[in-house]
Amino acid sequence: MTSLLHVRKLVIQLEEIHTEMGQAVAPPARKVTVAAVIANPYAGRYVEDLAPLYELGAEVAALLAERAVAALGVAPDDVTAYGKGAIVGTAGEIEHAAALLHPRFGAPVRKAVHKGDDIIPSTKKLGGPGSTIVMPVTNKNRIWNFDDMDAAEITIPDAPHADEVVVALVLAVGGRPLHRIQPVK
Repeated sequence: MTSLLHVRKLVIQLEEIHTEMGQAVAPPARKVTVAAVIANPYAGRYVEDLAPLYELGAEVAALLAERAVAALGVAPDDVTAYGKGAIVGTAGEIEHAAALLHPRFGAPVRKAVHKGDDIIPSTKKLGGPGSTIVMPVTNKNRIWNFDDMDAAEITIPDAPHADEVVVALVLAVGGRPLHRIQPVK
């Protein structure tokens, strides 16, 4: 089968927080967002069967996860949290993002981070160049771990074009800086 993956560009955004509210964050809280700007093979036309996008989602997920773990510079087991999102260009439809992000995206990410018992939270939207996407981030094995509940955002000034999709993955280590929220009993 021929791959549908055509990447125009990759964007890697690494955030390390060393100090928050005058307090040292040690070790630093770290998040990486890796986004691929890819061609949307169904831009401009309605297609009933979106199953080929499931495989495309798995393929782009493997690429993003490999780059994200490498950018964090940690062992896969050290990744504590994740999230994902997609911005579909205006010649596409929101269902294209769902087909990319849901059926097969998770397995390559879980493989890259050596587990992931809980869902990878996601968001999706339609937009043009310069659209921002804010993605929820939760613990990969315990979704109700408050320390890792966070968000990440990315904006790519020239993407997505009308016939593209920005697909993004967030991986994190260390939770929010200075996390100290306790469950209410």
